[in-house]
Amino acid sequence: MDLGLKAKVAIVTGGGSNIGRAISGALAREGAITVIAELSEKDGQKVADQIKNAGGMAKVIKTDVTDNQSVQDMVKAVLDEFGKIDVLVNNVGWDDFTTFMEIPVERYDKYINLNFRHFLLCTRAVLPSMIERKSGRIINIGSDAGRIGEYRESIYSGCKAGVIGFSKAIAKEVGRFGITVNVVCPGATIPETDAMGEKSMFAEDWFTKFPLSTAEGQEKIAKSAYPLRRLGKAEDIANAVLSFASDAANYVTGQTLSVSGGYSML
Repeated sequence: MDLGLKAKVAIVTGGGSNIGRAISGALAREGAITVIAELSEKDGQKVADQIKNAGGMAKVIKTDVTDNQSVQDMVKAVLDEFGKIDVLVNNVGWDDFTTFMEIPVERYDKYINLNFRHFLLCTRAVLPSMIERKSGRIINIGSDAGRIGEYRESIYSGCKAGVIGFSKAIAKEVGRFGITVNVVCPGATIPETDAMGEKSMFAEDWFTKFPLSTAEGQEKIAKSAYPLRRLGKAEDIANAVLSFASDAANYVTGQTLSVSGGYSML
């Protein structure tokens, strides 16, 4: 099936590792020109080289998605080179699985900037060109934590719930311009070691002490909480993103899709 993504220009924030890596590769395989907006140029270039070696088209632009000027510069660079932006995938996210009362107040901004504010900055940056062209797809990577609230993920859950509400509101505002806005909510999705970027939360020291860092821990939670008896893979999320980005979904907007093996059943 032709998804209609050939020669489309797609930006993937955090596209150099984890879920973003899979999304970048999936878009490129469908013929999209994939722009990897990545804080780590090393991670981004590794993915871009893999895409190019497979015959795809990819470009890395070093971007701090929490900084408005950096985001504006990235979007301008894309428009200057390619003349359009067809797809934006807001993918960057971060958490450290800490109970609310254990989180220092000084860390609040990191949660909010990486899990909510950057969605605002990137969406604001691409919308003028999409509105002018009367076309565009925005896919926001949420989380089932934002749908149900999750233990040890209080601020993260709140931010991801905000992403869902924000996406619905923007979908209503820009629908008249032919722009769709949808959300994909993963459940637990642990990347393979070779897919972890240097900035990945899964590469941080705290994660090695967390039950989900081991195969045994992952198997235990998969069997107890996931009807399909396995945790998510990055490719599962990428496939859902492809669907929302495709021509086949041009009448779907303001929707939130859980891709989590039945974890939330919402």
